[in-house]
Amino acid sequence: MSVKQISVFLENRPGCLHEMTKALADNNIDMRGLSLAETSDFGIVRLIVDDVYGTANVLKSAGFIASITDVIAVEVPNVPGGLNKVLEILQGVNINVEYMYAILGNQKSENAYIIFRVNDNESASDSLMKAGVRIMNQETLSAL
Repeated sequence: MSVKQISVFLENRPGCLHEMTKALADNNIDMRGLSLAETSDFGIVRLIVDDVYGTANVLKSAGFIASITDVIAVEVPNVPGGLNKVLEILQGVNINVEYMYAILGNQKSENAYIIFRVNDNESASDSLMKAGVRIMNQETLSAL
């Protein structure tokens, strides 16, 4: 089970991130999660949004280069060691975490929500679900 993430390549210059978020805001797109990584020349914004394909079209129309990637969204208990338990399960089945970031949940939740990019989404999802860890789908994530 996986969810869709949009990766946007941005020039590393003042105002570029604002131009991207303005395009999303002007089109009423709700960002559920965001991660930003940079190098000296460009940055990569990773987004979890309520409307993946609509967002991709908005970004393309605004002149941004974007791609869609499958990632897994994991509900992690918001307690000491909660993330460690999830990582221990993945390590136990030799799954490599390429990157991860937290996303917004609702205020009533006692859990955190983490996006994982791993080398094998299916094996990671199967192993986590067998261990009782909740994996989120696109609809559940959008409803948070």
